[in-house]
Amino acid sequence: MGMLKEFKEFAMKGNVVDLAIGVIIGAAFGKIVSSLIEDVITPLLLKPALQAAHLTELKDLTLFGIVKYGNFLSAVINFVIVAFVLFLIIQAMNSSKLKKQDAPAPPPAPTVTETLLTEIRDSLKK
Repeated sequence: MGMLKEFKEFAMKGNVVDLAIGVIIGAAFGKIVSSLIEDVITPLLLKPALQAAHLTELKDLTLFGIVKYGNFLSAVINFVIVAFVLFLIIQAMNSSKLKKQDAPAPPPAPTVTETLLTEIRDSLKK
């Protein structure tokens, strides 16, 4: 029973749960990016190049009939888009953190000793 309890404590730690959520969101985001490449970018931007090569899909691009560099190009485009979006997300998070840090903290209230010393000083001036 002790091992099961330890596993439960490990699995319910915040880092493990955050990682699981990140993996799930990452997989869904990967599908979105793949769809963007295959359904939007390839037809709009790469269609003329594919038609010139007498092909219909990016994955059909080959070199000497052996090397499928079309799949590689698709993976590179996917990576660039994911990296750029993650860069934008991290940049937004960092700028929001900086805004919170930029607000100057109010000066600390004087301690009781400082208040008494100030009163003594003021009374001596009189």
